[in-house]
Amino acid sequence: MKNYLEFEKEIKNLEEEMDGLKSPFGSEGISEVDTKKIQNTQEEINKKLEQTYSNLNSWQKTLVARHEDRPRARMYIDKIFSSFTALSGDRLFSDDKSVIAGFGLINEKSVLVIGQEKGEDLNSRIESNFGMMRPEGYRKCIRLMKLANRFKIPIITLIDTPGAYPGIGAEQRGQASAIANSIECCMSLNVPNISIIIGEGGSGGAIALASSNKVIMLENSIYSVISPEGCASILWRDASKSLEAAEAMKLTAKDLLNLGIIDEIIPEPLGGAHRDADKITQSIKESIVNNLNYFKDYTGEEIYNHRKNKFLKIGREKGFTDFSSVNGLALENTSSTGTQIKRHFEANKYLYIGASLIVLVGLIAVFS
Repeated sequence: MKNYLEFEKEIKNLEEEMDGLKSPFGSEGISEVDTKKIQNTQEEINKKLEQTYSNLNSWQKTLVARHEDRPRARMYIDKIFSSFTALSGDRLFSDDKSVIAGFGLINEKSVLVIGQEKGEDLNSRIESNFGMMRPEGYRKCIRLMKLANRFKIPIITLIDTPGAYPGIGAEQRGQASAIANSIECCMSLNVPNISIIIGEGGSGGAIALASSNKVIMLENSIYSVISPEGCASILWRDASKSLEAAEAMKLTAKDLLNLGIIDEIIPEPLGGAHRDADKITQSIKESIVNNLNYFKDYTGEEIYNHRKNKFLKIGREKGFTDFSSVNGLALENTSSTGTQIKRHFEANKYLYIGASLIVLVGLIAVFS
Protein backbone atom coordinates (compact mmCIF):
# COMPACT_ATOMS: atom_id res chain seq x y z
CA MET A 1 0.00 0.00 0.00
CA LYS A 2 1.40 3.37 -1.05
CA ASN A 3 1.63 6.23 1.41
CA TYR A 4 0.89 9.77 0.28
CA LEU A 5 1.83 13.14 1.72
CA GLU A 6 -0.69 15.92 2.25
CA PHE A 7 0.33 17.83 -0.86
CA GLU A 8 -0.02 14.69 -3.01
CA LYS A 9 -3.83 14.40 -2.82
CA GLU A 10 -4.37 15.02 -6.53
CA ILE A 11 -1.67 12.49 -7.40
CA LYS A 12 -3.31 9.96 -5.09
CA ASN A 13 -6.69 10.41 -6.81
CA LEU A 14 -5.15 9.98 -10.25
CA GLU A 15 -3.24 6.85 -9.25
CA GLU A 16 -6.35 5.33 -7.70
CA GLU A 17 -8.13 6.04 -10.97
CA MET A 18 -5.24 4.39 -12.81
CA ASP A 19 -5.53 1.25 -10.67
CA GLY A 20 -9.21 1.06 -11.54
CA LEU A 21 -8.50 1.43 -15.25
CA LYS A 22 -5.91 -1.36 -15.17
CA SER A 23 -8.29 -3.80 -13.51
CA PRO A 24 -10.33 -5.89 -16.01
CA PHE A 25 -13.02 -6.47 -13.37
CA GLY A 26 -15.57 -3.66 -13.38
CA SER A 27 -19.04 -3.27 -11.89
CA GLU A 28 -20.45 -5.17 -14.85
CA GLY A 29 -17.93 -8.04 -14.66
CA ILE A 30 -14.94 -8.56 -16.91
CA SER A 31 -14.48 -5.72 -19.38
CA GLU A 32 -11.92 -4.59 -21.92
CA VAL A 33 -9.06 -2.47 -20.59
CA ASP A 34 -8.97 1.03 -22.11
CA THR A 35 -5.25 1.34 -22.94
CA LYS A 36 -5.64 4.81 -24.45
CA LYS A 37 -7.20 6.19 -21.28
CA ILE A 38 -4.52 4.48 -19.19
CA GLN A 39 -1.83 6.18 -21.25
CA ASN A 40 -3.49 9.59 -20.92
CA THR A 41 -3.94 9.16 -17.18
CA GLN A 42 -0.27 8.15 -16.76
CA GLU A 43 0.80 11.25 -18.67
CA GLU A 44 -1.41 13.34 -16.39
CA ILE A 45 0.16 11.71 -13.32
CA ASN A 46 3.68 12.42 -14.60
CA LYS A 47 2.76 16.02 -15.36
CA LYS A 48 1.26 16.49 -11.90
CA LEU A 49 4.32 14.89 -10.25
CA GLU A 50 6.63 17.20 -12.18
CA GLN A 51 4.60 20.29 -11.26
CA THR A 52 4.41 19.30 -7.60
CA TYR A 53 7.99 18.20 -7.03
CA SER A 54 9.57 21.07 -8.95
CA ASN A 55 7.95 23.58 -6.58
CA LEU A 56 8.41 22.01 -3.16
CA ASN A 57 9.14 24.38 -0.29
CA SER A 58 11.62 23.51 2.47
CA TRP A 59 8.97 22.02 4.77
CA GLN A 60 7.54 19.83 2.02
CA LYS A 61 11.05 18.56 1.24
CA THR A 62 11.40 17.73 4.91
CA LEU A 63 8.25 15.61 4.67
CA VAL A 64 9.61 13.86 1.57
CA ALA A 65 12.90 13.16 3.36
CA ARG A 66 10.87 11.47 6.13
CA HIS A 67 8.52 9.62 3.77
CA GLU A 68 7.52 6.20 5.11
CA ASP A 69 8.27 4.53 1.78
CA ARG A 70 11.66 6.18 1.26
CA PRO A 71 14.44 3.62 0.69
CA ARG A 72 16.52 2.92 3.79
CA ALA A 73 20.20 2.21 4.30
CA ARG A 74 19.72 -1.57 4.44
CA MET A 75 18.20 -1.61 0.96
CA TYR A 76 21.04 0.45 -0.51
CA ILE A 77 23.65 -1.75 1.16
CA ASP A 78 22.03 -4.91 -0.22
CA LYS A 79 21.78 -3.51 -3.76
CA ILE A 80 25.06 -1.59 -4.08
CA PHE A 81 27.64 -3.63 -2.15
CA SER A 82 28.49 -7.28 -2.72
CA SER A 83 29.95 -9.71 -0.18
CA PHE A 84 28.85 -7.41 2.65
CA THR A 85 29.85 -8.69 6.09
CA ALA A 86 28.23 -6.91 9.03
CA LEU A 87 30.27 -6.42 12.21
CA SER A 88 28.71 -5.77 15.61
CA GLY A 89 29.45 -4.32 19.01
CA ASP A 90 31.53 -1.52 20.49
CA ARG A 91 33.57 -3.85 22.79
CA LEU A 92 32.30 -1.85 25.75
CA PHE A 93 28.55 -2.17 26.18
CA SER A 94 26.43 -3.66 23.37
CA ASP A 95 25.52 -3.52 19.69
CA ASP A 96 23.41 -0.65 18.38
CA LYS A 97 20.82 -1.82 15.84
CA SER A 98 20.26 1.72 14.55
CA VAL A 99 23.49 1.52 12.58
CA ILE A 100 24.59 -1.19 10.14
CA ALA A 101 28.35 -1.38 9.69
CA GLY A 102 30.65 -3.78 7.92
CA PHE A 103 32.96 -4.41 5.00
CA GLY A 104 31.86 -5.05 1.44
CA LEU A 105 32.83 -4.67 -2.20
CA ILE A 106 31.83 -2.10 -4.79
CA ASN A 107 33.14 -2.89 -8.27
CA GLU A 108 35.50 -5.40 -6.58
CA LYS A 109 36.97 -2.66 -4.37
CA SER A 110 36.89 -3.13 -0.58
CA VAL A 111 35.07 -0.45 1.41
CA LEU A 112 33.77 0.03 4.92
CA VAL A 113 30.04 0.73 4.80
CA ILE A 114 28.22 2.47 7.65
CA GLY A 115 24.48 3.02 7.32
CA GLN A 116 22.08 4.63 9.76
CA GLU A 117 18.95 2.49 9.62
CA LYS A 118 15.43 3.72 10.46
CA GLY A 119 13.60 0.47 9.71
CA GLU A 120 10.91 -0.51 7.22
CA ASP A 121 7.95 -1.37 9.49
CA LEU A 122 6.93 -0.82 13.09
CA ASN A 123 8.89 -3.75 14.51
CA SER A 124 12.11 -2.94 12.65
CA ARG A 125 11.74 0.76 13.51
CA ILE A 126 11.47 -0.04 17.18
CA GLU A 127 14.46 -2.38 16.96
CA SER A 128 16.53 0.29 15.19
CA ASN A 129 15.27 3.02 17.54
CA PHE A 130 13.94 4.99 14.53
CA GLY A 131 17.50 5.66 13.38
CA MET A 132 18.57 7.43 16.59
CA MET A 133 22.00 6.12 17.52
CA ARG A 134 23.21 5.53 21.07
CA PRO A 135 26.81 5.96 22.30
CA GLU A 136 27.61 2.31 21.60
CA GLY A 137 26.64 2.87 17.95
CA TYR A 138 29.12 5.71 17.56
CA ARG A 139 31.81 3.71 19.36
CA LYS A 140 31.20 0.77 17.02
CA CYS A 141 31.68 3.10 14.06
CA ILE A 142 34.85 4.58 15.55
CA ARG A 143 36.27 1.07 16.08
CA LEU A 144 35.58 0.10 12.47
CA MET A 145 36.77 3.41 10.99
CA LYS A 146 40.10 3.01 12.76
CA LEU A 147 40.31 -0.54 11.44
CA ALA A 148 39.59 0.64 7.90
CA ASN A 149 42.17 3.40 8.27
CA ARG A 150 44.80 0.88 9.34
CA PHE A 151 44.23 -1.25 6.23
CA LYS A 152 43.74 1.75 3.89
CA ILE A 153 40.12 0.92 3.08
CA PRO A 154 37.80 3.81 1.99
CA ILE A 155 34.71 4.53 4.07
CA ILE A 156 31.15 5.09 2.80
CA THR A 157 28.49 6.37 5.19
CA LEU A 158 24.75 6.52 4.50
CA ILE A 159 23.18 9.17 6.72
CA ASP A 160 19.52 8.98 7.76
CA THR A 161 18.68 10.05 11.30
CA PRO A 162 16.50 12.62 13.07
CA GLY A 163 19.37 12.97 15.58
CA ALA A 164 21.25 11.09 18.24
CA TYR A 165 19.13 9.38 20.90
CA PRO A 166 18.50 11.82 23.82
CA GLY A 167 17.52 9.22 26.44
CA ILE A 168 18.84 9.17 30.00
CA GLY A 169 20.72 5.91 29.46
CA ALA A 170 22.49 7.33 26.42
CA GLU A 171 23.50 10.43 28.36
CA GLN A 172 24.76 8.29 31.24
CA ARG A 173 26.94 6.29 28.84
CA GLY A 174 28.50 9.43 27.35
CA GLN A 175 26.44 10.42 24.31
CA ALA A 176 28.08 13.82 23.81
CA SER A 177 31.64 12.52 24.12
CA ALA A 178 30.86 9.60 21.79
CA ILE A 179 29.65 12.05 19.13
CA ALA A 180 32.67 14.31 19.62
CA ASN A 181 35.05 11.35 19.39
CA SER A 182 33.32 10.18 16.21
CA ILE A 183 33.75 13.62 14.62
CA GLU A 184 37.41 13.61 15.65
CA CYS A 185 37.91 10.13 14.19
CA CYS A 186 36.29 11.10 10.87
CA MET A 187 38.45 14.20 10.60
CA SER A 188 41.71 12.37 11.37
CA LEU A 189 41.40 9.58 8.77
CA ASN A 190 44.01 9.08 6.04
CA VAL A 191 41.57 7.24 3.77
CA PRO A 192 38.77 8.88 1.79
CA ASN A 193 35.41 8.99 3.53
CA ILE A 194 32.29 9.77 1.53
CA SER A 195 28.96 10.54 3.17
CA ILE A 196 25.60 10.40 1.41
CA ILE A 197 22.55 11.87 3.14
CA ILE A 198 19.73 9.63 1.94
CA GLY A 199 16.93 11.06 4.10
CA GLU A 200 17.28 13.13 7.24
CA GLY A 201 20.64 14.47 8.34
CA GLY A 202 19.74 15.60 11.82
CA SER A 203 21.97 17.40 14.31
CA GLY A 204 25.13 15.86 15.76
CA GLY A 205 23.69 12.44 15.10
CA ALA A 206 24.44 13.07 11.42
CA ILE A 207 27.61 15.16 11.56
CA ALA A 208 29.25 12.53 13.77
CA LEU A 209 29.50 10.35 10.64
CA ALA A 210 29.34 13.05 7.94
CA SER A 211 32.61 14.88 8.70
CA SER A 212 33.88 13.60 5.37
CA ASN A 213 35.94 14.45 2.31
CA LYS A 214 32.75 14.49 0.27
CA VAL A 215 29.30 15.19 1.65
CA ILE A 216 26.59 14.32 -0.87
CA MET A 217 22.82 14.72 -0.58
CA LEU A 218 19.89 13.21 -2.41
CA GLU A 219 17.78 15.91 -4.02
CA ASN A 220 14.94 15.71 -1.47
CA SER A 221 16.98 15.01 1.65
CA ILE A 222 17.64 17.53 4.45
CA TYR A 223 20.66 18.36 6.62
CA SER A 224 20.43 20.64 9.66
CA VAL A 225 21.49 21.19 13.26
CA ILE A 226 17.93 20.67 14.53
CA SER A 227 14.52 19.71 13.15
CA PRO A 228 12.25 22.51 11.88
CA GLU A 229 9.74 21.68 14.64
CA GLY A 230 12.44 21.92 17.29
CA CYS A 231 13.72 25.20 15.89
CA ALA A 232 10.20 26.67 15.77
CA SER A 233 9.51 25.56 19.34
CA ILE A 234 12.68 27.26 20.59
CA LEU A 235 12.48 30.49 18.59
CA TRP A 236 8.72 31.10 18.56
CA ARG A 237 7.49 28.54 21.11
CA ASP A 238 5.14 27.38 18.36
CA ALA A 239 5.83 24.14 16.48
CA SER A 240 3.24 25.14 13.85
CA LYS A 241 5.79 27.62 12.46
CA SER A 242 7.79 24.73 11.02
CA LEU A 243 7.58 26.12 7.47
CA GLU A 244 9.12 29.44 8.53
CA ALA A 245 11.82 27.59 10.46
CA ALA A 246 12.60 25.25 7.56
CA GLU A 247 12.95 28.16 5.14
CA ALA A 248 15.20 30.11 7.53
CA MET A 249 17.44 27.12 8.33
CA LYS A 250 18.49 26.51 4.68
CA LEU A 251 18.33 22.75 5.18
CA THR A 252 17.65 21.63 1.60
CA ALA A 253 20.29 20.20 -0.71
CA LYS A 254 20.16 23.18 -3.08
CA ASP A 255 20.63 25.72 -0.28
CA LEU A 256 23.49 23.77 1.29
CA LEU A 257 25.30 23.35 -2.02
CA ASN A 258 25.10 27.12 -2.57
CA LEU A 259 26.52 27.67 0.92
CA GLY A 260 29.38 25.25 0.30
CA ILE A 261 28.32 22.89 3.10
CA ILE A 262 27.89 19.92 0.76
CA ASP A 263 29.73 18.92 -2.41
CA GLU A 264 27.16 17.26 -4.67
CA ILE A 265 23.45 16.65 -5.21
CA ILE A 266 22.15 13.35 -6.58
CA PRO A 267 18.92 13.93 -8.57
CA GLU A 268 15.96 11.79 -7.53
CA PRO A 269 13.45 10.07 -9.83
CA LEU A 270 10.27 11.96 -10.65
CA GLY A 271 8.17 12.03 -7.48
CA GLY A 272 10.99 11.17 -5.08
CA ALA A 273 13.38 8.30 -4.38
CA HIS A 274 10.55 6.10 -3.07
CA ARG A 275 8.96 5.93 -6.54
CA ASP A 276 11.92 4.25 -8.24
CA ALA A 277 14.30 2.54 -5.82
CA ASP A 278 16.34 0.89 -8.58
CA LYS A 279 17.02 4.17 -10.37
CA ILE A 280 18.13 6.05 -7.25
CA THR A 281 20.26 3.10 -6.19
CA GLN A 282 22.10 3.18 -9.51
CA SER A 283 22.63 6.94 -9.21
CA ILE A 284 24.09 6.57 -5.72
CA LYS A 285 26.39 3.76 -6.85
CA GLU A 286 27.68 5.86 -9.75
CA SER A 287 28.34 8.78 -7.41
CA ILE A 288 30.26 6.58 -4.96
CA VAL A 289 32.41 5.06 -7.73
CA ASN A 290 33.16 8.49 -9.25
CA ASN A 291 34.19 9.96 -5.89
CA LEU A 292 36.35 6.95 -4.99
CA ASN A 293 38.10 7.36 -8.35
CA TYR A 294 38.65 11.04 -7.56
CA PHE A 295 40.82 10.09 -4.58
CA LYS A 296 42.56 7.05 -6.06
CA ASP A 297 45.89 8.85 -6.65
CA TYR A 298 45.83 10.84 -3.40
CA THR A 299 48.27 10.01 -0.62
CA GLY A 300 47.03 9.61 2.95
CA GLU A 301 48.33 13.06 3.88
CA GLU A 302 46.67 14.64 0.84
CA ILE A 303 43.35 13.03 1.76
CA TYR A 304 43.66 14.31 5.32
CA ASN A 305 44.52 17.85 4.14
CA HIS A 306 41.67 17.80 1.59
CA ARG A 307 39.19 17.12 4.38
CA LYS A 308 40.72 19.64 6.77
CA ASN A 309 40.79 22.41 4.19
CA LYS A 310 37.23 21.63 3.11
CA PHE A 311 35.88 22.28 6.61
CA LEU A 312 38.16 25.26 7.30
CA LYS A 313 36.85 26.87 4.12
CA ILE A 314 33.16 26.64 5.10
CA GLY A 315 31.85 30.11 5.85
CA ARG A 316 35.21 31.81 5.45
CA GLU A 317 34.65 33.29 2.00
CA LYS A 318 32.02 35.59 3.52
CA GLY A 319 33.60 35.64 6.95
CA PHE A 320 37.05 36.47 8.27
CA THR A 321 38.95 35.56 5.11
CA ASP A 322 38.06 38.94 3.66
CA PHE A 323 38.97 41.51 6.31
CA SER A 324 38.04 44.47 4.15
CA SER A 325 35.29 45.45 6.58
CA VAL A 326 34.53 44.82 10.22
CA ASN A 327 31.56 46.66 11.73
CA GLY A 328 31.37 48.73 8.55
CA LEU A 329 34.99 50.00 8.69
CA ALA A 330 37.54 49.32 5.95
CA LEU A 331 40.16 48.19 8.45
CA GLU A 332 42.62 46.29 6.27
CA ASN A 333 43.07 49.15 3.83
CA THR A 334 42.86 52.16 6.16
CA SER A 335 44.51 51.04 9.40
CA SER A 336 46.68 48.36 10.94
CA THR A 337 43.76 47.09 13.04
CA GLY A 338 42.42 44.89 10.25
CA THR A 339 45.83 43.31 9.70
CA GLN A 340 46.16 42.62 13.42
CA ILE A 341 42.75 40.96 13.51
CA LYS A 342 43.63 38.85 10.49
CA ARG A 343 46.91 37.72 12.03
CA HIS A 344 45.15 36.94 15.28
CA PHE A 345 42.60 34.67 13.63
CA GLU A 346 45.19 32.98 11.42
CA ALA A 347 47.38 32.27 14.46
CA ASN A 348 44.49 30.98 16.55
CA LYS A 349 42.27 29.36 13.93
CA TYR A 350 42.54 25.88 15.45
CA LEU A 351 41.60 27.29 18.86
CA TYR A 352 38.42 28.72 17.36
CA ILE A 353 37.68 25.49 15.54
CA GLY A 354 38.06 23.58 18.80
CA ALA A 355 35.86 26.05 20.63
CA SER A 356 33.23 25.74 17.89
CA LEU A 357 33.21 21.96 18.22
CA ILE A 358 32.81 22.25 22.00
CA VAL A 359 29.82 24.56 21.49
CA LEU A 360 28.43 22.13 18.90
CA VAL A 361 28.72 19.18 21.30
CA GLY A 362 27.00 21.24 24.00
CA LEU A 363 24.13 22.04 21.62
CA ILE A 364 23.90 18.37 20.69
CA ALA A 365 23.58 17.37 24.32
CA VAL A 366 20.78 19.91 24.85
CA PHE A 367 18.80 19.65 21.63
CA SER A 368 19.38 16.15 20.18
